[in-house]
Amino acid sequence: MGISHYVEKNEHEITEYKPRVEPGPPHEALFFVLAYLDVFELLVMSEVCMPLRDAVSKDVLPWRNIIIERPLNSRLSDEILVRITTRAHGRLRTLALINCFKITDDGLQTVIEKNHLISKLHIPGCSGLTPEGIIRVVKTLSQHPNSLESLQINGISSLKKEHLETISSHLQMNPPQQKPQPILYRHHRNSFTSRNKESRRVIDVDICPKCNEVRIVFDCTRATSESGREQPFTHCRGCYFCISRCEECGRCVDDEEVEETLCSGILCTDCWLRLPKCCSCNKAYCKQHANQQRSSPDTTGFLCELCNEKLEFTGN
Repeated sequence: MGISHYVEKNEHEITEYKPRVEPGPPHEALFFVLAYLDVFELLVMSEVCMPLRDAVSKDVLPWRNIIIERPLNSRLSDEILVRITTRAHGRLRTLALINCFKITDDGLQTVIEKNHLISKLHIPGCSGLTPEGIIRVVKTLSQHPNSLESLQINGISSLKKEHLETISSHLQMNPPQQKPQPILYRHHRNSFTSRNKESRRVIDVDICPKCNEVRIVFDCTRATSESGREQPFTHCRGCYFCISRCEECGRCVDDEEVEETLCSGILCTDCWLRLPKCCSCNKAYCKQHANQQRSSPDTTGFLCELCNEKLEFTGN
């Protein structure tokens, strides 16, 4: 049996006994993956053992790009934000706070004053921030040579045209930016995760030419050039509330061609025809809600939730 031996537990039961093995230090490879972990994973890793805790707290590289999403966003306060960003030792490059409603103007300003190298500031849905606080933050960053390459402020309450103009004027103090690229609805929807999302403009919001409100303004891709490249339609340019857009292809949809779906999405006729339909009601889900489909017992197709409930009810 080697080093293992048998110990009699009682006269009727015999169990195998193995000597206790003391845990050793973590494998060196673990230290190389720290730079690829998000904030939540870093905090979990720091609770594993003391060597990893020291590595997480002392290594600056993992903290240069801080992205706070669910489930941490609802717990993040000014005090916690300052403590987390302090680990970057003034070398913070990306700060993304997604729907962190507890963050205030003073808390964000404290972080910005200690991190002048920030080139990406994403704070969409941070309802505790004000337009005046954002202007102060942008002004602080624009006074330093490092250019603010990406600013996402969609969902900030009471953001008006004059606020956006002031923010733009401060950003012009930095070196001239490249010509802004169009924002396409399907690209914006499909790149929801902030870690993989690259801003296509310096500022994500604009003044909607239809309602004159400050929102994300999408360009239309209804026409294509001979080379196959998308050519935006300027007359279809507008925010989500002003112009209906297909959830699949992203082009604008006229009221006459809006197809009825099983979800809250809107589909154009071409995309509706390509998608599978419910075997009972002949309605389609957009791909974003395709997980709501239920397999049909009688056919190779699917049933929507409503038709599936009706079938179960009648079956009972």
